Amino acid sequence: MKEINDFVAQFNASIPLNESRIVRSRNRYYLLSKKLKQQVPKGFFYVGAYLGAVKGASFFPSFLLLAMLAESKANKLVVDKKTAWLFICGRDIFQQGILKENNLKKGDYTLIMNKYNECLGFGKIMHNLRGVPDANKVAVKNILDIGDFIRREKRQSRQQRSSRLHCSSSKPHKPTRK
Repeated sequence: MKEINDFVAQFNASIPLNESRIVRSRNRYYLLSKKLKQQVPKGFFYVGAYLGAVKGASFFPSFLLLAMLAESKANKLVVDKKTAWLFICGRDIFQQGILKENNLKKGDYTLIMNKYNECLGFGKIMHNLRGVPDANKVAVKNILDIGDFIRREKRQSRQQRSSRLHCSSSKPHKPTRK
């Protein structure tokens, strides 16, 4: 639970999570209802709402946890439509794409929101956002965005196709006639 609280604190926020309803299995955290927590077997694979995982010394949040954070008072910035699309594609954010921010400074972690108040992911402020925008400086470094899952799936399918090609025999298959 400490990992979740430490992660949330990076956004100058707090979210009301009932610790008695959070279960850790291996390195993953899940939020369960009271009834489900009473019925969950030991050694389960997945149950309830996935909150995130600890990998090494870092906590990797789920998008559900980021959405919960977005509903609270947390570091947030709103980006325009084009910047939102580029962010979802894994790109960093430049200052001219930022529509609104709440006094963020260099080093702060922030949620990235679109104009519909949907959380697209999070990033780290790379320089103070006050003043004249510098078109050549990255304002926010992309750490995690909602397009990440799709990019990982695409990489995985490419790797699977590549391994199938390498595993096939060197001679082409010729159909036989009967």
